[in-house]
Amino acid sequence: MDDGDRRYQIGEVAERTGVTQRTLRFYEERGLISPTDRLEGGFRLYTHNDIERVSLIKKLQELLGLSLAEIKEMVDAEQLRAQIRATFRLDRELPARRERVQLVIDATRRQLEIVEHKSQQLTEMRGELHERLGALEKRAGEIEEAMRAYPVQAE
Repeated sequence: MDDGDRRYQIGEVAERTGVTQRTLRFYEERGLISPTDRLEGGFRLYTHNDIERVSLIKKLQELLGLSLAEIKEMVDAEQLRAQIRATFRLDRELPARRERVQLVIDATRRQLEIVEHKSQQLTEMRGELHERLGALEKRAGEIEEAMRAYPVQAE
């Protein structure tokens, strides 16, 4: 059995991805991940692809500060792209091939919109912080100048 066929229990996935089992259950409730299989006792089983998906979710949260809804769109688009790539057939009719590629184009455009929106928000926040820093540095300079003009007398 290669790594792609191996099944992992929730604790192993949590350890490999650095998230808690509770977080994995939360992701499942939100539709971000879905265990590939379950053991008789109801224990969740995940694949290597599931682990990669959890890692992507974590990365999107940490790097971009995306909401879970945005993350779901991002990872769903990646899954669609992978599914279409995995089911590629050269003998498929051209209109069907074009339709499949258009699905991936649309999903990728939505991913780009999400990232560009976050980038715009970060740029705006960066500008606000620069303005705040400039005002604070100006105020600190004014205080320094006032201190030089009116030195405090030691008693």
